[in-house]
Amino acid sequence: MEEKLLQAIKKKDIKRDEFQLFGGQAKKGYDWWWHSFTAHNKKTGEEKPFYIEFFLINPGKELKKEPVFGQLGKEKPSYLMVNVGSWGKNKAQLHRFFAWNDVIINKKAPFSVTAKDCYLDEYRTCGSVKVSEEEAENHPEYMSDSGSMSWDLKIIKQIPFNVGYGASSLFRRLQLFEMFWHAEGMKSFFEGTITYNDEEYIVKAEDSYGYADKNWGKDFTSPWVWLSSNNLTSKLTGKKLNNSVFDIGGGRPKIGFIALNRKLLSSFFYEGKYYEFNFSKFWTNTKTKFDCYETDTQIVWHVEQSTWNNKMITDITCEKEDMLLINYEAPNGKKLHNLLYNGGNGKGVVKLYHKGKLVDEIICENVGCEYGEYGKTNYRK
Repeated sequence: MEEKLLQAIKKKDIKRDEFQLFGGQAKKGYDWWWHSFTAHNKKTGEEKPFYIEFFLINPGKELKKEPVFGQLGKEKPSYLMVNVGSWGKNKAQLHRFFAWNDVIINKKAPFSVTAKDCYLDEYRTCGSVKVSEEEAENHPEYMSDSGSMSWDLKIIKQIPFNVGYGASSLFRRLQLFEMFWHAEGMKSFFEGTITYNDEEYIVKAEDSYGYADKNWGKDFTSPWVWLSSNNLTSKLTGKKLNNSVFDIGGGRPKIGFIALNRKLLSSFFYEGKYYEFNFSKFWTNTKTKFDCYETDTQIVWHVEQSTWNNKMITDITCEKEDMLLINYEAPNGKKLHNLLYNGGNGKGVVKLYHKGKLVDEIICENVGCEYGEYGKTNYRK
């Protein structure tokens, strides 16, 4: 193990990756594990980004033999949704639903979720999702495109982003935040195979540029911001930053009924050192400004964050034609995020400063990215 990664290992906390839907969140709550990574077409070598998500909602309801869809307007949603897909050419999001009596969950660390041939734990995932054109057209409550994907992957979570006491055992137990976040693998390696619409793809650890996190709570944030990449190159030296990754997330966190407007949590693990911008650590004097908007062809993010000693300026773009409008329904059955742009091949630049001096200007590729606001029809500047 390289010395520069030791402090990252110390921040690992797989207890935060446990199943979290207990108490009030069991009857009004969601919990998901998200994974995104890059693969290559076995025949052509073409690069393609993918994602796999296990999304659980309202397990505390009475067990039924069929998934309950909130979009039908009769009851609050209750199911496990295995949500998989790809960005770019032939993009799609594909949803498969399971009733709770078809799901087995190991709730304690290390967690696991099993539903027929779909499986996920800290170290591996496999499964299949297939949605026909007729199903996608005739069942809008599925919120799904048509297509198929199967996978068998090994997961190695190398560098975490532990947000601190905001997702500590006490805060989790009290369920103080409306939306919690933990990135056990903001830099992860994936290895294995994917078959997507009958095309086979190979996932290799060294160029998978993987990411793994989880969110849980009682509702989603608006605005909703996420940016992350570990395919990074120094503009100052021209060298790949093989032990670096950044992660930015948040928007409008709520503690009980109190909303904290336009707050983001961020971390940049730069070649062995953490630069963290965390509003919950008030003693660091973290300040954040961000602007997200769309042009005719792109979604654009500009984020500026600073503490007493450090500053990070992030500028990312992603082509709208490569992105998905990702679909979720909230635990209350409403679908308020109807323009939630989600991508896996953003690009841009991050400038990192320490005590006013430029540490590095970093080229970012294969950026995972997301932006959405309730009730919006566009994000024109």
